[in-house]
Amino acid sequence: MTDRGSGLTHVRSDGSAHMVDVSAKQITAREAKARGSVLLSDAAIDALRSDNVPKGDALAVARIAGIQAAKRTPELVPLAHPVAIHAVAVDLRVEDDRVEIEATVRTADRTGIEMEALTCVTVTALALVDMVKAVDKHARITDVRVTAKSGGRSGDWTEA
Repeated sequence: MTDRGSGLTHVRSDGSAHMVDVSAKQITAREAKARGSVLLSDAAIDALRSDNVPKGDALAVARIAGIQAAKRTPELVPLAHPVAIHAVAVDLRVEDDRVEIEATVRTADRTGIEMEALTCVTVTALALVDMVKAVDKHARITDVRVTAKSGGRSGDWTEA
């Protein structure tokens, strides 16, 4: 039912979207990494570094939000398959003008988990913005992307 000519696996020949059948694929160990940034004011960076954010521990809240989001990706991304998530790591690094976010998501399943890694980074960033908005009303989420994946038929890939 896919349009083999276009190479679009989630589109049928009549143009309608559908969920790809992955039941015949082998279960393999898979990992995806994603990154993104939240650009912040000096005041917000100072508040994070001094643990003086009015709402509390912004980095801890953001990390937990990202982990929860990774597990809920199929509810948010319509054609994403439910996969068994075996591990989620969210690392946040406060820089001079931003917080860098990196998520690593692991599974052993029939399909990749890039969407889970992207969802994790994005929701981590959203939660961080929510936590610091009293200090910085102009926080900006930027550069969210997959940086690496491993496992599956298409093999390993790392951002250049």
